[in-house]
Amino acid sequence: MEDAVRAFQKQRGLAEDGTCTRETWRRLVEAGFNLGDRLLYLRSPMQRGDDVAELQERLGSLGFDAGRVDGIFGPRTAEALGEFQRNMGLPSDARCGRATVAELRRLRTPEHATVAGLREREALRRRPETLLGARVAVAHFGGLGALVESVRRSLLTAGAAAVILQHPDGSHLAAQANMLDARAFLAFAADARLHGCCTAYYASYRWESPAGRRLGEELADRVPEVLSVPTLGARGMSLPLLRETRMPAVLCEVGPTAALVQNANPLATAVTDVLAQWLPGS
Repeated sequence: MEDAVRAFQKQRGLAEDGTCTRETWRRLVEAGFNLGDRLLYLRSPMQRGDDVAELQERLGSLGFDAGRVDGIFGPRTAEALGEFQRNMGLPSDARCGRATVAELRRLRTPEHATVAGLREREALRRRPETLLGARVAVAHFGGLGALVESVRRSLLTAGAAAVILQHPDGSHLAAQANMLDARAFLAFAADARLHGCCTAYYASYRWESPAGRRLGEELADRVPEVLSVPTLGARGMSLPLLRETRMPAVLCEVGPTAALVQNANPLATAVTDVLAQWLPGS
């Protein structure tokens, strides 16, 4: 059973601990929905599932901007759905029922090419010369206040509008970053089980954040060098922290903790340099 749980967690981009946590159970439930199984519409709490992800992928591939493919039926997905319905001559009620599903399946869609992905790639090509005015959320789950403060000060010196977020729950941090309308989100975590540095960016449902991946890879190259620890690379994951943010987001995990504490200032400088080179234009 534990091996099966680990396999599912790996496939879904979750922490692979072999335990059926609340998040793992939620993803198991979401995996049971296929497009057409239920009526999809904007509500609170938002609907989540593989059916929502397929809807977003199909809309995005047809040129309707449903946002990133995250399996969460939010306002952008509802707006894109309504626009699709208007173009197809259907009642534009932003409710995905049988008639809408039939039209979506009738149309051939290009694989993996969505409006959201193209938008991120285009933004990466329009790099600003400085960090001036860029709103950046810098977060931690607790215990790394001094480190995150060093990063904030360095970003402020470079002209960014850096804001610190702290909460033990990743979904809460994502919601705070969304309220700030940050252009980038960077979270730090210390993991005593690690000996090195790894980064994670959002990837799931055959979709990944191009901007998040680029930032994750650049940090995975630079941070270990500053901390004098091995690089453990960057990988796509679907943790709530990454899945629920509306902007490019990266989680940077480092162990041992002493490496972070002893090198806070050099790390802050390195992070600022990486963001200045990466940050997409407005």
